[in-house]
Amino acid sequence: MTVLVTGGAGYIGSHTVHALVDAGENVVVIDNLSTGFSSLLPRPVPLFIGDAGDENLVESVIAQHRVESIIHFAGSVVVPDSMRDPLGYYRNNTMTTRSLLNSAVKSGVSRFIFSSTAAVYGNPDQVPVPEHAPTRPTSPYGSSKLMTEIMLHDTASAHDMKYVVLRYFNVAGADPDGRCGLSTVGATHLLKIAVEAATGQRAKVDVYGTDYPTPDGSCIRDFIHVSDLAQAHRAALSYLRGGGSSITLNCGYGRGYSVLETIEAVRHVSMRNFAVSYAPRRPGDIMTMVADTGRIRSVLDWTPQYDNLETIAGHALTWEKRLFSERGDHPQRVESA
Repeated sequence: MTVLVTGGAGYIGSHTVHALVDAGENVVVIDNLSTGFSSLLPRPVPLFIGDAGDENLVESVIAQHRVESIIHFAGSVVVPDSMRDPLGYYRNNTMTTRSLLNSAVKSGVSRFIFSSTAAVYGNPDQVPVPEHAPTRPTSPYGSSKLMTEIMLHDTASAHDMKYVVLRYFNVAGADPDGRCGLSTVGATHLLKIAVEAATGQRAKVDVYGTDYPTPDGSCIRDFIHVSDLAQAHRAALSYLRGGGSSITLNCGYGRGYSVLETIEAVRHVSMRNFAVSYAPRRPGDIMTMVADTGRIRSVLDWTPQYDNLETIAGHALTWEKRLFSERGDHPQRVESA
């Protein structure tokens, strides 16, 4: 039995591939390497460079490697970009998944794990946010993921398929063993931006919005370590193999940190007092997003190992220092995040 991981050379995908291989799973990856890096993958894992929406490629890989489960990461993930290019996001996130699901159905793949997002909730009515909360996305990114969730539900209802939708909150950090981390140039993740500033690659960190009705005026996020998230995917696979019903689960720790608190955590672990500037709110940003994690903790055999903001920041910083050293770059003076 083999697990197909689409987008497996990307940030979260590569951590999940390592977690699966560590557990003795057979894994195959499809990735177009638009934002992924083949160097992040374990050496024995076959990589097919191509699009997850290429039905001929996907069906060939499924047949060749006897794939019985799919974990689907491939897609676009930047909220501001989605506001500028909504059609691109509906193509990459929704249409690609439609083609992937068609290939899965035709090939008899019965287990599917989908990389979704807390952005499907929009600005929630209650915090922490439960899975049954209304879904009112405020960006094309969130809408494209919600459309895919609906499509997956309908497909599974009509065919022999069970699925787990994992709605990620804010993913950060890097593999504690230094095998992989967030390597994308120009990434927009807050902790990535902050560790780039701490290593001298950015002149400053921009904070968008300091007038929210929160304790310090900045947005609040629930950060989850990428390695804990990878283990959640492995636990979801075990759940489906054990006969579990289709389900949607929040992936977070159930604890919120503000943008300013997060910056201070990076300053503390790096011992660098990098500059911060303040800008107006951005369209599509959500004020407060913290997960209700009761369901995932009760349904999956999953216990987080890195539930600490400074631990997450420290692992991200270690990875960033390694990248910076390997590139031999001079500091890049980037004016905005």
